[in-house]
Amino acid sequence: MGAAEHRRRLVSLAYPVYFELLAGVTAGIINMAWVARLGGGAVATNVENLLLGVILVAGSGTTVLVARARGAEDSAAIRSAVRGGWVLWALVTPLVAIGGYLCREPLAHLVLGGSGGSGGSDSLPLATAYFSIALPGIAVFFATNVVDGILKGAGDTRTPMKLAILANGLILGLDPLFILRFDLGVRGAAIATVLGRTVALMCGFVVLHRNGVLRQAAQAAPNRAGSLSADARRTAETGLPMSADFVARMVGALALVAIVARIGVSEVAAYGIATKAMYVATMAFYAIRQAASIRTAQLLGAGRDERRAIGRQVLLLAGSLGLMALLTLLAAAPWIMWAFGSEGEVAEAGALYLRCLGPYLTLLACFIALGGVFEGSGGSPALARITACGVALQLALAYSLSGSGLPGICLAMALAMALQCAAIARMYRRTEHPTATDCDDSGVRISVTEPDSPSPDNRFA
Repeated sequence: MGAAEHRRRLVSLAYPVYFELLAGVTAGIINMAWVARLGGGAVATNVENLLLGVILVAGSGTTVLVARARGAEDSAAIRSAVRGGWVLWALVTPLVAIGGYLCREPLAHLVLGGSGGSGGSDSLPLATAYFSIALPGIAVFFATNVVDGILKGAGDTRTPMKLAILANGLILGLDPLFILRFDLGVRGAAIATVLGRTVALMCGFVVLHRNGVLRQAAQAAPNRAGSLSADARRTAETGLPMSADFVARMVGALALVAIVARIGVSEVAAYGIATKAMYVATMAFYAIRQAASIRTAQLLGAGRDERRAIGRQVLLLAGSLGLMALLTLLAAAPWIMWAFGSEGEVAEAGALYLRCLGPYLTLLACFIALGGVFEGSGGSPALARITACGVALQLALAYSLSGSGLPGICLAMALAMALQCAAIARMYRRTEHPTATDCDDSGVRISVTEPDSPSPDNRFA
């Protein structure tokens, strides 16, 4: 298959994912602003980021397994992958939803910093009230993640985008209605979030029922012995490294805030604003990553190892986006900070940080996007180890270089990411000469056709 065709398929899969992620980030920031305005702090975003890492085990694992089974045109395997995702959802959701509700007050106390937060003693009951609805409602958030994972594995990334836009649009419309019109305060913000997501989830179930590939899989008789526990274990083994990768990056970002705080108050504020501005670029990198994961898994399922070819196109796309981000930040950093409402010392510090961030973003783009090839082929355990080591190194370097201010932080991030890129490049070179029968890093045997030989299973390629 030609390079242009790989690139076209990757772009076709990636751009809906980008708008899905961007819609979620935008709505999350606005929803957080509502909650913070009411005195509850940024509890929504902080906790949901943590819980997203939990359900990624089911969502990401399901995506890869469904995509691989779809490439092999194995209806029984598709059904097993779908069942595995839902079994994990059923196991995890009660623990989080019920346990979170019962522990809502201690959790609010922890999130607000152990002293009621910056808003004083009133913040604790407000955050607790928010959690009393948001944590039981996390069942909807988790279910939506599984639905998205199934659809993406089946090759449909547009429907998750539409569902995300629908859910987040409803949340933004319902927030002022429940908060102001019905005078429900932070409870209104939580109700709006759960209702918006519930409507989108119902629409997602309708799409699942109508999807031809998934309906055929649901009706197929199993061609191998299996059980619900085996399906769940397979999904968990596939998705856990991807979840660990996400959690490691999130923990590293939170720890980096503490290091930046050693520099000064203005720098902390600038770092927070610039990080939100960075989402516009980094979401594109993660979109390409998901596209690469889906594409790689599909072709491997069809018996075609084209990881090398896909990787080249991923690097081309991500590298171009990273370079574009670098040039944009160099030219428009002050205007970006102004657009986010910063001024004075905060704006100056943020503009300097953004201008120094370009090399790191370019390296990050290549690392994040190329990681999708390994996620789709079973190499995510090694990828998670590289990420964890890279985050630890980044924090150590940032602490050492923090005396140079935000430029020192940027240098630490770039150096750590350069080493991560070197590590993943070494993994990538190992795919250069695939054998007739190869094994992915999870031990799954993959039959490989020669690049120029026709494949009878190419209609999904």
